Amino acid sequence: MERIDWNPSFSVGVKLLDEQHKRIVDTINLLISDPGATVRSEVISELLDRLTKYASDHFRTEEQLLEEYAYPDLARQKEEHKAYRIKVVTLCQATIAHENSVPADLLTFISNWWVTHILKTDMMYRPLLTERGVK
Repeated sequence: MERIDWNPSFSVGVKLLDEQHKRIVDTINLLISDPGATVRSEVISELLDRLTKYASDHFRTEEQLLEEYAYPDLARQKEEHKAYRIKVVTLCQATIAHENSVPADLLTFISNWWVTHILKTDMMYRPLLTERGVK
């Protein structure tokens, strides 16, 4: 799998959210750069821990901002965040159980989810925040 290269198409136009997205993409790229990582690898444990913390912080920040500006599709955003959390918990449990498929499953899931979430779901709020002058 190829690295995810951050480019302007990923920008939602809000500096703090873009920085958080970049940090998450950087974390994903750590796993991509170590395709031989096994389920017992510290890389996997560290990555799951980082993603859980980064995602939690990011989701909280994003949801608060969207609530503040009365984003009409906030419920959908929250549902996607919830589904992500559930999947990551499942992957964490699989890691604890030493299931060998976790690295590949994790890499596929997080890469696809974050790219799709940023480029599709998050881009839907960009016009509202841009119109309101949020930078």
